[in-house]
Amino acid sequence: MYFGIIPLILFIVFLISYFKDPRKMINGLLFNLFVCSFLLFCVILSLASDHYFLRLIVIIPLIALFILIPFGIVALMFGLFLNARVLMKREGRRLANSLTLLVAIGILLFILLPIINPASLFSVHLQPIFGGISLITFYFFIHLSNFLSAYFLYQFNRPRLNQDFIIVLGSGLINDKVPPLLASRIQKAIDFYHKQAAVTTPPTIIFSGGQGPDENLPEAEAMQRYAIEKGIPIEHTLQENRSVNTYQNMLFSKQLMDDRKQGKAYNSIFTTNNFHLFRAGIYARLAGLDSQGIGSKTAFYYWPNAMIREYVAIVVMARKRHMKMIGPIVIISIALSLFSFFFV
Repeated sequence: MYFGIIPLILFIVFLISYFKDPRKMINGLLFNLFVCSFLLFCVILSLASDHYFLRLIVIIPLIALFILIPFGIVALMFGLFLNARVLMKREGRRLANSLTLLVAIGILLFILLPIINPASLFSVHLQPIFGGISLITFYFFIHLSNFLSAYFLYQFNRPRLNQDFIIVLGSGLINDKVPPLLASRIQKAIDFYHKQAAVTTPPTIIFSGGQGPDENLPEAEAMQRYAIEKGIPIEHTLQENRSVNTYQNMLFSKQLMDDRKQGKAYNSIFTTNNFHLFRAGIYARLAGLDSQGIGSKTAFYYWPNAMIREYVAIVVMARKRHMKMIGPIVIISIALSLFSFFFV
């Protein structure tokens, strides 16, 4: 059927975009469009087919999926509530550790909305505003879906063993010591270092992190000491000790690499925790680095909260773009409400 050309084209466009730069959000959009068009193609193909068995193979799983979605949402809500309890018990009761709790409450309210129907409690003139809220919610649902797809696709990135530099991104010290979260990033770089050293010239590891207000030494220095204790030669290490955020990690590390190579081309990667990998890749692109990342594992109980924080940060990064989408919806909704109030 001719409709099958659409998912094929979308898949080819996705592959071209992904292999050109896997750090882009549009990769998630293209992949989701491909999956949706392919599923629709399967449905159309099965309905047009005379084979009863083929129809069952396609339609029954789709029906089961739609039936299971409500149960999946409820299970996700309870899972987030449990995760919030475990996280705050282990990491402390802070706002940064309560994101899974807030999302779980949000899902609960979403489930209760059809029952409560808050729009019926207000004037009919406010209906356009509730419609606008629904549109904005749908917009961010699509954006979140694109982010999750782009994030998981980026986890499959596997840099070649031909790197000149490995940038290790800092994440803060505890009592001037390297904590487990940061140690996992350093270990990821050490593992890659040994893999490359076994086949070719070993890379130089750049430890990137400045000195915080509650720290007695730069983070980069503590990271370098940790790696040297693990057997990395000091001559194969560099310190970048000025940065205070991920963008500066990338920018200042790029300056070090540019100075070291004196205009010559070089290859580089960065290491961070897997939940931070995609956003760090975006910052690398913004800093002018053609550098991909490899992620270290994160404790499972910590991962959901960290992922929510990453998504919020991604939204904030593109706030101007989102305002261009949300702004007209808000303005039109308010205008329609005012028109309804004064003229209807």
